[in-house]
Amino acid sequence: MTPSLDGLPNGYSAEPVHRTPATRLRETLDSNDGIVTCPGVYDGLTARIALNAGFKCAGTATSRLGMPDLGITTLQDMVANAGMIASLDWTVPLVADADTGYGGSLMTARTVEAYIPAGVAALHVEDQVVNTDAVTCSARNWLTSLPTSVGFEPRSLPRSGCKQPWAMQATLYLSQEQMLLNSLGFEAAIDRLQKAIDAGANVAFLEGLTSVQQGKDACGRLAPTPVLLNMVAGEAQEAGFKIIMFPALMLAAAYDSCMATAVELKNSGTITVTEKQRKEGPKGIFTSVGLLHCLAFDKKAGGTSYEDGV
Repeated sequence: MTPSLDGLPNGYSAEPVHRTPATRLRETLDSNDGIVTCPGVYDGLTARIALNAGFKCAGTATSRLGMPDLGITTLQDMVANAGMIASLDWTVPLVADADTGYGGSLMTARTVEAYIPAGVAALHVEDQVVNTDAVTCSARNWLTSLPTSVGFEPRSLPRSGCKQPWAMQATLYLSQEQMLLNSLGFEAAIDRLQKAIDAGANVAFLEGLTSVQQGKDACGRLAPTPVLLNMVAGEAQEAGFKIIMFPALMLAAAYDSCMATAVELKNSGTITVTEKQRKEGPKGIFTSVGLLHCLAFDKKAGGTSYEDGV
């Protein structure tokens, strides 16, 4: 997590402004370097963990409100969270969940506009009328036509006349999430995805695949458009996928670990401290989220508050 410009904290770079996260993601997907792997992160700590582990792309997961993924989270909730995560390192593209766009075509356009200045490299939008859980719900109401007015370049959005220098320079790498496979079948799903691509979507996201062969067929039919795979399949790269997301990676790990620790404390009145925790203490966590960068920045700015450490 070394800053690219001496004295600047994480998230700042000396690279030209046109090298946006969206540009980086587009270049990566256009290359032949295999699959882009995006671990699902849901807050600043899990984002830092992914960055420290060396991941070059990340995706947001729903957990902000501590409630089920049933359309409760709002645009404002997600933009604030995505913007915070994206700001931790502008050189690492963030793929953000945009649910169904939080409304009709105009509201979806507003969602796109809001995600761009937040620093999001890509967002995925579900092709359905109501917000539902993609995994557990099989019957849905589908849009009768794709919202082509959403646009996939900032200048095509309703408020494109507004002065938004960064947004106007950025190319939002928008992907269209499609989840009719379980409801209406493979051919209908492919047809809808193709229409989304024709409307300007840059990545196809087909949810609910049941076999490797189905994945190969989807990638072949939609080529040369990159296809995103949600979660994991052992033969994903061989099937032709270009980007793979593990949305519950951090969330599931945190839930299991925190639940086990909470139960241990409730039952025994104490908790097990690992050797790593004993050795590093809270400072180890602070260091992992940029403590040394912050101290260096404060010192360079003339600060003396932390001369004796923290």
